[in-house]
Amino acid sequence: MRILTFQARSFAWEPFSRTLPDAGEAAGPRRLEEVLVVFYHAELEDSAEERRPRVLRHMLKHIKWLANKRGLKNIVLHSFTHLGGATGSPEETRSLITELRRRLEGTGYHVEETPFGWFCSWQLDVHGESLAKVWKEI
Repeated sequence: MRILTFQARSFAWEPFSRTLPDAGEAAGPRRLEEVLVVFYHAELEDSAEERRPRVLRHMLKHIKWLANKRGLKNIVLHSFTHLGGATGSPEETRSLITELRRRLEGTGYHVEETPFGWFCSWQLDVHGESLAKVWKEI
């Protein structure tokens, strides 16, 4: 799993074009203020039975840590397969991200996702500190 995170003043997105034939319909434009934006790329090995729990645990820890550094309660998860190597299957990726979202919401975060299987246009207004822009490989 590779993630690129941004502590942002705002993040706005709008579905542009479907990239997966079986992707559902996408809701119209959205915008959140004071948000941690998580661009993620699930890799083939992330869905392996022995690796998945570790990936999930490390993602949760990293996301919560960065959100708490600025007191952010809004999180957006955005599939961004341009961050790395061999891409995991859409089904396994959705399953992992659904579990991640459920666990974040269970600890008090408001979580939204950009439409999975769609390219989106977006506007991102990032804070200036170094910690506001973090890349991590899990």
